[in-house]
Amino acid sequence: MKAVFVLFDSLNRKSLEPYGAKTVKTPNFLRLAQRTAMFEHHYVGSLPCMPARRDMQTGRLSFLHRSWGPLEPYDNSFPELMRAAGVYSHLITDHYHYWNDGGATYHNRYDTYEFVRGQERDCWKAMVQPPWERLREMYHKLQYSEARKNKFSHYMINREFIKEEDDFPSVQCFKSGFDFLDRNRTADNWFLQIETFDPHEPFYSPKRFRADYPTNYGGPILDWPPYARVNEAPDECAELRANYCALVALCDEQMGRVIDYFDRHDMWRDTALIVGTDHGFLLGEHDWWAKNRMPVYEEVAHIPLFVHHPAVAGAAGTRRQALSQTTDLMATFLDLYGIARPDEVEGLSLLPALARDQALREAAIFGVFGSACNLTDGRYSYFRYPDDVLDQELYQYTLMPTHIAARFTPEELSAATLAPAFPFTKGVPLLKVPATPKSPMWMNYGPGVLQDTDTVLYDLASDPLQATPIHDAAVEARLAAAMTRLMTANHAPPEAFRRLKLDAA
Repeated sequence: MKAVFVLFDSLNRKSLEPYGAKTVKTPNFLRLAQRTAMFEHHYVGSLPCMPARRDMQTGRLSFLHRSWGPLEPYDNSFPELMRAAGVYSHLITDHYHYWNDGGATYHNRYDTYEFVRGQERDCWKAMVQPPWERLREMYHKLQYSEARKNKFSHYMINREFIKEEDDFPSVQCFKSGFDFLDRNRTADNWFLQIETFDPHEPFYSPKRFRADYPTNYGGPILDWPPYARVNEAPDECAELRANYCALVALCDEQMGRVIDYFDRHDMWRDTALIVGTDHGFLLGEHDWWAKNRMPVYEEVAHIPLFVHHPAVAGAAGTRRQALSQTTDLMATFLDLYGIARPDEVEGLSLLPALARDQALREAAIFGVFGSACNLTDGRYSYFRYPDDVLDQELYQYTLMPTHIAARFTPEELSAATLAPAFPFTKGVPLLKVPATPKSPMWMNYGPGVLQDTDTVLYDLASDPLQATPIHDAAVEARLAAAMTRLMTANHAPPEAFRRLKLDAA
């Protein structure tokens, strides 16, 4: 077996024509839909970027036990399991979070890996005295900073070295992917992951991709929305959305290059292709930009997935109704190669649903550490919040105490205790660290979220835009019971049930 996994970041389901997009041109994703089975009810698990990748690599939800962090010593990693079974894995990525403190254990699981530099705030090019006066005129005040180790200053400097199309990190990622295939496509038993940060913000793409998305905006560069309420002028909002559309168009072109390569070398007959993302992105819907600090609406939670398996060629051009989520990718990858799924894995292989459109699960839970626990059964969407996100019993369970780009502080760790092993930690006890405002993650991926709703229920059949909550005690009780069962199956700690006022099973 051979497999190619193409992973985008922040790719909105509603930005793709096969999923009904009207404002973005994605002809190559339309081509992809004709070659694959599209999953109509695919959802996130843990959020955002690296928690999602931990779910994908381990087949378990992580948001119930900790926030952003590395793989843990007890985690099952699909590239390691592949290596033990004689399958070669290779990662190509420009997703620089793999090289932060909170991601440094992921890429090392693959047999080999390549890192393409320059995305977002990647600490890439050194410029001791940047041309601040020129840069101040070039960039909107929303995304300008002269501070060191600041995301905006790093981005402005990186852009000084990304001018031609071939300079763009995503373009380089796919080029490296084709280099791998040129050398290895005739071999057997390999897994290639081509992963790009695009279309994650900032929304920077070659100029020609903006031609289809004109705006009336005439100000400085504005391609990085805040993680906040929409407060920008209408022309500024239009500019941000247009830059996202242009970046999706760049992703679509790269996807087309993969399809062309498969066509040219007749790889559909012997190579699996899986294409997905980690989560979506709010572009002003619900009066919000971005993700993480607000409820996990459908624009963030409901994501695209395309799957081709050469042994199920008849599935090409079909749509699968099975409810799935990102944890299922790990189990699917293992199943491609006939590798047994470890007992700790909660994800389910999608291959049975590929062969025949059948149900896989009754419901799926997902969320951001410290915020609501969310659930969908495909019909309803249910957000269950603690009474007060700023005053709740919350702990991080870890043996790898790092955040996104920093270690846990001594102040955080001073109150840590040793907790007994969970059933999935293979007998290993864990540090139990109180989540407090001392944590650098408190305002981004923890209890300091910008909550704008309490526990709420939506009927996605009659209200797919989640504009009007419903009140149905029987439905809520049924979904709360399903949430309790799924949290129990994932061995959520006792306080996770108490904070949500659920009775542990």
